[in-house]
Amino acid sequence: LWDALSDFHVSQSDQAAAHLMAELVARAGAWNATWAGAIRFDDGARNDPLQGWRVGAVQALHAIEPHPDEGHFKEILRVWDRREIDPSFLLPMRGVGTFRTYSFRRELPPEWFEGAFYRQHYGSVGTHDAVFVAFPLNNDCESHFGFYSRRAFADEEIAPLAAALRGIKWFHRRLLLSRGLLMASAPLTPTERRVLQLLLTK
Repeated sequence: LWDALSDFHVSQSDQAAAHLMAELVARAGAWNATWAGAIRFDDGARNDPLQGWRVGAVQALHAIEPHPDEGHFKEILRVWDRREIDPSFLLPMRGVGTFRTYSFRRELPPEWFEGAFYRQHYGSVGTHDAVFVAFPLNNDCESHFGFYSRRAFADEEIAPLAAALRGIKWFHRRLLLSRGLLMASAPLTPTERRVLQLLLTK
């Protein structure tokens, strides 16, 4: 799998990420996956439970109807940005700056799965459990892969996902660089991103 990723040209980050997610979804018995690039803004909000973190980019393996792209997941991120704190938002805050995994069924209480947030954003599309693998690139930038299943993930399914994603720091860096998240104070616009990809092909 790592060899296949290295065969993608540097300008093909989206295609490479989709290939990686498709392979890991098949191996884990999941039905969907996402990649998200997270960046920390120093906004001086000392009472911010999310410690200044924002998601600067997201890519989904499969779009969820009626959204033609990553709209379903971006709606979750809009709630994140409004700081309407759901308990699931606090999971990635545990161990920030370290390689880690976190998941819904292992770490959230049973009553969360009866709540409106889970029902609207996950249960309504058939997601029973989700597991995430976080890879820190520096103090202010992390790469997160999420996997969504119609049943609970077993520990023996989570471990191979972590192993596959831990050994490719170069690839996490490429994903973030391709979206301007390692070199800009704010995510690149779509036009700036196209220009960056053209520059990477030279």
